[in-house]
Amino acid sequence: MPQIIFLPHAEHCPEGAVVDAQPGETIIAAAKRNDIDIEHACEMSCACTTCHVIVREGFQSLEASDELEDDMLDKAWGLEPNSRLSCQAVVGDKDLTVEIPKYTINQVSEGH
Repeated sequence: MPQIIFLPHAEHCPEGAVVDAQPGETIIAAAKRNDIDIEHACEMSCACTTCHVIVREGFQSLEASDELEDDMLDKAWGLEPNSRLSCQAVVGDKDLTVEIPKYTINQVSEGH
């Protein structure tokens, strides 16, 4: 069973966390199941960038992103080559190390 190592994040997991993941589930599903509340303003439908994560290790083991995810990622704060939307990144059979960015673009929580 692969594991996901979440690097420390001041709000979502201050101590960092290591969680078991099921092959075939998304990064955000594994996070939520383990009480790591990654933002997901669009309810995980690939319609925003609030669940953006950076996969520091194990990126190549993930299923490839599709055009819709790539288009959404172009709008994400702090985009890096190993960025993914955690609602779309499906865990394979390798361990992952994931960083939740410090900021996110969420117009609902930021007000209008």
